[in-house]
Amino acid sequence: MTDRQFLPCRIAVLTVSDTRTLDEDRSGDTLVERLTGAGHTLADRAITPDDRVGIGEHLTAWIAQPDIDVIISTGGTGLTGRDVTVEAHRDVYEKEIDAFGTMFTVISMQKIRTSAVQSRACAGVAGGTYLFALPGSPSACRDAWDEILVHQLDYRHMPCNFVEIMPRLDEHLRRK
Repeated sequence: MTDRQFLPCRIAVLTVSDTRTLDEDRSGDTLVERLTGAGHTLADRAITPDDRVGIGEHLTAWIAQPDIDVIISTGGTGLTGRDVTVEAHRDVYEKEIDAFGTMFTVISMQKIRTSAVQSRACAGVAGGTYLFALPGSPSACRDAWDEILVHQLDYRHMPCNFVEIMPRLDEHLRRK
């Protein structure tokens, strides 16, 4: 047991879709419900079309905002021609969190079996901000949040978590 206090993160949610609106965004709704229910703050929310440059610009603008600690996108992680979210994320990453995609695949395999191979969920860090790219289904968003993110975005989670190293994510950008 730890005596650490919960430290809320400021999380932005980006839905990547050519067809959804905020009223129809069940995956975004799922993430907002989960993150606010865990005690975090919704810093911003938006929908952007499946366009690599546009997604990258949105991510870059949010990375530059000091009041956003984490960006979670949903949608565009599949294999079709319009699925470019992973490429847009990797365009802005300074470092990729390789094990996130692996862990997400293992969790998905327990639920959707070999269909998990079709997901390209990924995560990384840029400008002191964590970025996570999740598939566009509410169930995939629930799985990623409930099995990985709720723990790693909780300062009380031991033996280690993303929050405790957050102050050092951009140390390479600061003058020495």
